[in-house]
Amino acid sequence: MEIVVDASVLIAVIANETEKDKLVAITSSAELVAPLSVHWEIGNAFSAMLRRKRITLEQALQAVDIYLGIPIRFVEVELAESLNLADELNLYAYDAYLVRCAEKYRLPLLTLDARLAEMAKSKKVQVMEV
Repeated sequence: MEIVVDASVLIAVIANETEKDKLVAITSSAELVAPLSVHWEIGNAFSAMLRRKRITLEQALQAVDIYLGIPIRFVEVELAESLNLADELNLYAYDAYLVRCAEKYRLPLLTLDARLAEMAKSKKVQVMEV
């Protein structure tokens, strides 16, 4: 089974958040798929944590090492279709890329972002609940 994952899922696992066990159980036998943008979202999330002094640089680099060990198949999504979705659903581009990815490859989306899940469902994308 293939599942589209977003940065919220990956960070929850890396940071040992409360949802980690459930997320690992859901994804353990799945192939993870994500638009290329997720790679950069991970970096942005850790840089934001650094700026807010929530983590040290050493912790951020350890987290990146863990992230790089997660097997993810990165795929392309069309920019124009994604921007149409961003406009239609009032989403940031990064969220639209995820909806477009799930839509294009006809895969379920796993996210911890309630608004993203709601918008994906409005486009008939299957959303996996945690």
